Amino acid sequence: MLKRLIIVLLFAIPLHTLAQTGISGAVFDYENKNFPLQKVTIRNLNNQKVVQTGAAGQFTITANKGDLLELTLPGYHIDTLYLTDLQSKTIYLPSQETNLKEVRIRSARISKDLNLNNPTNAKKSTRVGGIPPKQNVGRAGGVGLSFGGGKERRERAKVKALEETADYEQEINQYFSEEHVSALIKLKGQDLKNFIEMYRPTVARVRGDTTFNYDFYIAQAYQTWLKLPAEQRKLPPVPTLKKN
Repeated sequence: MLKRLIIVLLFAIPLHTLAQTGISGAVFDYENKNFPLQKVTIRNLNNQKVVQTGAAGQFTITANKGDLLELTLPGYHIDTLYLTDLQSKTIYLPSQETNLKEVRIRSARISKDLNLNNPTNAKKSTRVGGIPPKQNVGRAGGVGLSFGGGKERRERAKVKALEETADYEQEINQYFSEEHVSALIKLKGQDLKNFIEMYRPTVARVRGDTTFNYDFYIAQAYQTWLKLPAEQRKLPPVPTLKKN
């Protein structure tokens, strides 16, 4: 009996060890990349585990692939890291003194596992998948000179606007497909369908950015999704109209 118990324990120990997954890394100031940040609170939004960085900015936290980490420190912007693997991470946290334009670009650097644009090359960024950004001169509403009747010009402008909207819709469908979204975040089945339905960007939203970064947008939307109660993770049903 004792021999069997020992054998069971020997098999159980490695299984237990395998179940304990985690990730280590260090957090530094974004401006001074050699300056480690201590007492940064790191919260795993999936399992609610919380740790703080040490004097050298180091941390270790229980996590699995697909989890989302939230980093907070007074005087610095709250940032997130989506884990596509469990390799050691080096994270650079931007201070709140950074202006609005810089905050937007540097937040993408924190989520580098999603293959987002490096902020040092942000001015040369292109759309996900290599599709060139749409230039302002090719968008509806731009000023152009042409000859002919006013009605004819209006008709051409209307057709051009419809064609441009169709191009945007095709691009959104490509990057907000179940295949692309599920490759970035840990959602499947009906949850994945609900997520896409709730957070699919509009043409106006994509049109507003010169280079709309779909992967970064999906990561932000997923963070919002995780904070919603289960009953709110879908659109409300369309009300049935009463017949007269």
